[in-house]
Amino acid sequence: MSAVQAGQFALRHPLLTALALSFGAAISLGISRFSYALLLPPMRADLQWSYLLAGAMNTANAFGYFVGALLTPALMRRLNAQAALVGGAVLTGIFMLLSGFVTEAAVLLLQRVLAGVASAFIFISGGLLAARLGAQHPKHAGFLIGLYYGGTGFGITLSALLVPATLESASHTAHPWQWAWLVLGAVCLVMTLLMALPARQVDGAATAAAGAIHFRVREFAFGLAGYFMFGVGYIGYMTFIIALLKEQGMQAPSITLFYAMLGLAVVASSRIWARMLDHFKGGQALAILNGLLAIATLLPVLTSAPVAVFASGILFGAVFLSVVASTTALVRHNLPSQAWSSGISGFTTVFAFGQIVGPTIVGWISDGGGGLQRGLVFSAVALVAGALLASRQQPLRNRA
Repeated sequence: MSAVQAGQFALRHPLLTALALSFGAAISLGISRFSYALLLPPMRADLQWSYLLAGAMNTANAFGYFVGALLTPALMRRLNAQAALVGGAVLTGIFMLLSGFVTEAAVLLLQRVLAGVASAFIFISGGLLAARLGAQHPKHAGFLIGLYYGGTGFGITLSALLVPATLESASHTAHPWQWAWLVLGAVCLVMTLLMALPARQVDGAATAAAGAIHFRVREFAFGLAGYFMFGVGYIGYMTFIIALLKEQGMQAPSITLFYAMLGLAVVASSRIWARMLDHFKGGQALAILNGLLAIATLLPVLTSAPVAVFASGILFGAVFLSVVASTTALVRHNLPSQAWSSGISGFTTVFAFGQIVGPTIVGWISDGGGGLQRGLVFSAVALVAGALLASRQQPLRNRA
């Protein structure tokens, strides 16, 4: 299909196109990364891990994501966004499947690194395609971009439903969690098939202009710093919240409901914050959303009351992927289209670096006195710092 024909299809069916693209976010984050929160407790118990090692698994994934974020711009210059999206999705599914065959911590760490690299290919290329789709529909750009990132919620909800059921079905085996990895890897590959053809409907060709010339780090310094602190803070919650709820005595059916509702809130977030993403041109949206995440993170620390815990999960789900969408909107508002790839990659790089720091620090804190509650307090403080930094980001003048 030619670029012109692809553009015509995307003009006629923007919602369907955005939904298909959202499977990329579902694979790269919703399943590949965030399903680990459900698998951490049984893996930790079976393999006798400390919280430090358990957190290091997500640190390894974030390190791979960081490497992938650095490689993606060059990859998209050589190929196109669709190739990076679909190729990354296939690789992610394969690496997830491999986790179902090993128990050695070193091999699992390597798998998490490789899955992180492939996930970055998906997430950045999909974000670029979503931004280009939004440019074709400027009145609904915030919603379409948010819908792409909200696809992470589909992956979280699927994980919430599939992982406990698989663990129960495989409870008679030596390592039931391995079967969960196999199921999730297979789901990633099926979703890739469903995503591949619709993704071609958005022009993913590399632009002739060198986008890096237009994206200047110093002009986005406060936004980048705020996004780095978001990466540090949010990942502690998404890594350890299920372990905390288990420690607090929440039963398995309630945990499944909690995580499924969190995932559904992620999907709904594309509509909730769309107008704000379209309205603010600077770092205001990033600041507001970071502040709300800090509140959501503190709630299960302050009380184990079910109402508060579920409110925390719903609020967190309704906000955290919109933080990611807010940085894409910031790039779209302030840079020419040929610079979007380098802009999105720049923000993704600092985000990935923040995620490298977060899980290990929270795990280290949680192994000491105060446990997981104290670790999540650190996450909340990081998110507050991110809000304050992002509030200083001003819109650029005469650049777009």
